[in-house]
Amino acid sequence: MSSPRTIETLSTHEPATGALIAELPIGDASTEVATARAAWAGWATTPLAKRIETLRRFAEIVRGRADAFADLIARETGKPLWEARTEVDTVIAKVAISITAQAERAGERFTEQPGGGRMALRHRPHGVLAVLGPYNFPAHLPNGHIVPALLAGNAVVFKPSEKTPATGAFLVECYHAAGVPDGVVRLLIGGPDQGRALAGHDDIDGLLFTGSARTGLALNRQFAERPEKILALEMGGNNPIIVWDDPDLDAAAALIVQSAYTTAGQRCTAGRRLIVEDRLFDPLMTALTGLVDRLILGAPHDEPAPFMGPVIDNDAADHLLARVEELVTSGAKTIRPLERVAPDRPLLTPAILDVGTVAERPDDELFGPVLQVSRASDFADAIAQANATRYGLSASLISPSRERYDAFWTGIRAGIVNWNRPTNGAASSAPFGGIGWSGNHRPSAYYAADYCAYPVASAESDSAAATIPIGLRPHS
Repeated sequence: MSSPRTIETLSTHEPATGALIAELPIGDASTEVATARAAWAGWATTPLAKRIETLRRFAEIVRGRADAFADLIARETGKPLWEARTEVDTVIAKVAISITAQAERAGERFTEQPGGGRMALRHRPHGVLAVLGPYNFPAHLPNGHIVPALLAGNAVVFKPSEKTPATGAFLVECYHAAGVPDGVVRLLIGGPDQGRALAGHDDIDGLLFTGSARTGLALNRQFAERPEKILALEMGGNNPIIVWDDPDLDAAAALIVQSAYTTAGQRCTAGRRLIVEDRLFDPLMTALTGLVDRLILGAPHDEPAPFMGPVIDNDAADHLLARVEELVTSGAKTIRPLERVAPDRPLLTPAILDVGTVAERPDDELFGPVLQVSRASDFADAIAQANATRYGLSASLISPSRERYDAFWTGIRAGIVNWNRPTNGAASSAPFGGIGWSGNHRPSAYYAADYCAYPVASAESDSAAATIPIGLRPHS
């Protein structure tokens, strides 16, 4: 008698405590893609009004489960409970925004043509789309791909990050509870091997990715010989903040803290480089360090509520500590150190490093609570420093001068350009994306409708009526 087959599982733990959250069975990419392919046609031919109704029901399902959902996100990511609740709110709000975007950017248009007939513009779904989700916003960011993909009539195979699989499973269960057919949204649990198998599967029609530049660049190379497949990449940023003229320094410090340390710096739009007018440097550092020293760090459910929780795991913490040590060895001066609060957990203090004397500043996305600061002698120098990056996602100017902002907007290379707002102040009702190593010119959020369907132009007439007025021999 043969022994039963062992089912491989993926474990997920709380960053703040190390406690086990769940063990989930690892899936098979080919099985999930085949299931989605079989279900796709039925969903694609479902009337748009019915798809809209189903997604609106999904929003209500999430609303009814909001407390449990936020609790799971907080425990699995380590982010404070207040922030996890905000993420659940964005999951709900995404539906209404996507319905509006679908109508505006991927709807139907009809134009009467001179001489009769009409020109029609309609949109078709691609088919089966793979979605690879990140761990920093394990519900909001994949949902930002999945909802518009479903509205357009696609089927989806969703692989959540191996660091946040339980949140991914919860999200998919909400789709199914709302009436999205089981085969139309499939969940693939696993690690890098499952991700590679899904991305390289011949029977997907596209891949929607949010994650690191290293993985995004590998996907870009992989898809270079597959022009028939859609690829949308959002790959993070090394985002600058410039402080100039004479802003309120306390307000500037608050904007900088929101940019650099919200979500423990684990946002693709986090402010990573602060460039300051030379004469403002010392007073701004006084205001900034005074505020940073007051930040409450802790576990998601602590009271009083923390501003910042841990990074995702000890590997991420170790990597950040090593990179900061490299910067210090290269000449960076520590204004506030990056330190572990507890020896065995990934809760880190917010760091501020003066990198003005570092000759070769690495152009890397340090995905955590690390802010690198430098001085600029004039505004042209500040813009040059801000643009000294391969990335181009987000940038912010803190200044009371509209004229200065106009120059900043014109000169900066980024897909999100903010004025007296944090670098991570991005609205779901606007496009979200960047240039360079931040993306491949397929912005998400409101513009996700663009890559979830393709336009079809049709010249149409109710009856066949045509002549050839030139180039014919006379009738014999």
